[in-house]
Order: sequence, then structure tokens, then C-alpha cells
Amino acid sequence: MIKTDWTFEDAKKLYALPFPELTFRAQTIHREHFDATAIETASLLSIKTGGCPEDCGYCSQSAHYKTGVKATKLMSLEDVLAAAARAKAAGAQRFCMGAAWRSPKDRDMDKLCDMVRGVSEIGLETCMTLGMLSPEQVDRFKKAGLDFYNHNIDTSPEYYPEIAATRTMNDRLETVDLVRKGGINVCCGGILGMGETEDDRISMLVTLAMLPNHPGSVPINLWNEIEGVPVQERAKDVEPFELIRIIALARIMMPRSVLRLSAGRTGMSDELQALCFLAGANSIFVGDQLLTTENPSPGSDAELLKRLGMHIAPARLPENRADQKRDQNKEFAHAVQC
Repeated sequence: MIKTDWTFEDAKKLYALPFPELTFRAQTIHREHFDATAIETASLLSIKTGGCPEDCGYCSQSAHYKTGVKATKLMSLEDVLAAAARAKAAGAQRFCMGAAWRSPKDRDMDKLCDMVRGVSEIGLETCMTLGMLSPEQVDRFKKAGLDFYNHNIDTSPEYYPEIAATRTMNDRLETVDLVRKGGINVCCGGILGMGETEDDRISMLVTLAMLPNHPGSVPINLWNEIEGVPVQERAKDVEPFELIRIIALARIMMPRSVLRLSAGRTGMSDELQALCFLAGANSIFVGDQLLTTENPSPGSDAELLKRLGMHIAPARLPENRADQKRDQNKEFAHAVQC
């Protein structure tokens, strides 16, 4: 049963279960909705790096901090499509495009929509993360065929004011709601290891699991050391079993969501990644780079999956494309009858 009325107390009780019981429940639920031996893949490209006006205390691309990241202009359509083609050849099923903006400017919308259409024609699922959106921008992306929009909540509502002041948790949730109502699949997760408490991590998952519809994708990132940002001063390593418990809890609370191990995999052992898969994680980013963060090489990922007897999942048709396909089939059937 898919629940959207989770309480913090219910989630905390699950999190505190004996480790074998928690992972068993998570794996049982995982198998009800997914092939437990299959891993989905995605690739992430920074189409506009640095110079962001937001003050998110974990971000190397914020203009507020000196991190050594140089601001760049929006990439050309040709370069983005070339990168998408390389990602597909390397085994990616979804191509995510990220820009360091508070929100996209209307003057860039034509180019962004062309990127969506072009990547889709290559045969990849499309995803963008561009900051906050207006209803009109959501509508344009929907018409261009965007499959997913990523807008992470980052952490718990209680801890969020400690990591950002130029926007609020409500701002983030408003964008997520606009995307959902606009008919685009939501990708929304957070970051672990920014100095938050165990309760903050659980509260973040409760916030996601209480959305009217659970996110189609839930990225779980581990904090990566970044000199020059405020979070670096209070960041703490996430103990491996704490990470696995969070993955298992997310799987139990959001049974149909794809749980993606995102930033931080370079610091994870093969054994830890395997336990995360066992707890319900079923997606990874492939490629050497995630925006400005390093990622394991495609060769090491392929070798790990081979050793585990796992495989890359076949590409799934996102719900919005499935709806479009059903509508097209209905129109075709009606035309034949007429």
C-alpha cells in the first residue's frame, strides 16, 4: 500500500528496527515493485556552471563563496546533444541537465526546450534541474516533452535554515508542487552528512513521503568535501550502517520511487554499495563527473554489477510519456473507427 500520511514517529520506529529486520522489510517491498537485480542509470551534465546567486552552504557553484569554480555561459545546443550521445553510448538511460541558476530566464527557454527535444530524439529520458520554475515555464517544458524535473529539498525542514537563507523549504516545495501539477515527473531527494542529525535525515524522508505523490526518483547524495563553503566546517561523515538504514527506510516509505545513489559513491566501498542495493537503492549515475563532483568510472561500475550478478535495467517509459502514448493510441483507434 502506498502511504502519504507518514508520521515522524512511525518512520523513527522503522529506522530503529534491528538491522536484519529493517533490510528484510525493505528488500521484500523492493521486490514487489522492481527487479532486485536491475539498476537504472543516468548521466548528469552541467550545462551552465557557477555564478549562482543562491547562498546554499553546501554548493561549490554559489557566487557567495570562493571555491575555485569559474562561472560559465549556457552551453550550446550542439555541445549538449554531443554529450548526450556520449552518455547513451556509455550506458546511460536518462540524461540530466543542470544549470547553476536561481531560476531560468525566459530568454533561455527556447534553447532549453530545444535541448529537451534533442535529447529525447537521441533516445534518452530527459531531466533538468534549473532552480525554481514559474507555472508558465513548467507548461513549456511539459509541451517540449521533459520527462523529469529535479528539485531536491536537500535536508529536513528543521535544518534547512542552517544551510540556506536566500530561499526557503517552502520555496522548494512550491516548485516541486508546480512540476507535479504540470504533469512532469518529479525527481527530489537530499544530501546526507552536512552536520544534520539522525532525526533530520528521517524528517527529510517523511517530508518526501508525505507529498501527494511520491517522487518518481529520489536521489540520495553523500556530502563531498568542498573547501570554501560553510557546510565544510560542520560536515560529518555518514556512518555506513546509517546510510543503509536511510536507504531501507526510503524504500519502505516510498515503494515505487527509484532510489538513486548519487554524489559520494567515490568514497563508498563495493561492499557498501552492494548493501545499499540490497536495502532498495536501484539507480546510479554513470560517467566520471556529476556537475562539479567526481563519480566512479563506467568500467568500475560495470565490474561491480558483474560481480554482483546484477545488470542495467531496460529503459522504462516515464508516466508522462506513457500517457502521451495512450492518448496517441486512442486517437489512432478513433480515426480507424471513423
